[in-house]
Amino acid sequence: MAFVTTAEVCDANQELIRSGQLRALQPIFQIYGRRQIFSGPVVTVKVFEDNGLIRQFIEEKGNGRVLVVDGGGSQRCAILGGNPVVQAQNNGWAGIVVNGCIRDVDEINGCDIGVRALASHPIKASKKGLGEQRVPVNIAGTRICDGEWLYADTDGILVSQIELSV
Repeated sequence: MAFVTTAEVCDANQELIRSGQLRALQPIFQIYGRRQIFSGPVVTVKVFEDNGLIRQFIEEKGNGRVLVVDGGGSQRCAILGGNPVVQAQNNGWAGIVVNGCIRDVDEINGCDIGVRALASHPIKASKKGLGEQRVPVNIAGTRICDGEWLYADTDGILVSQIELSV
């Protein structure tokens, strides 16, 4: 979806929106990272105030994928920080969407990767590795499944059951 806005995708795919195959997340996310526009196949992780499982995924080659992290919307600690985001950038992840908080914002904003999160928080999460991977998650009023496609820009975030073209 190079240089096509999420608004244009919505305009061109009204039938997919009506059928539920194309969904927009509620506009609750802050934009971080240098890459404001990103897209790719989704990998899902569900955690709560623990980032061990997130770090395991980020250590893998991203191959242009987008990591979608359901952190339960917790705003009591950050489940993603600068070091893992640098590693995700270096491993070829297109972006990370976090239903929770991040920290090390200045470092993240210097990275060539797209990051969306609810807010920033200085307290770090635990590293027990608890959570679920590759399971459906519900974030910002939208169910997101592993393997779906995510498209993000400054207008918002879309999730599609199929790879889209306009």
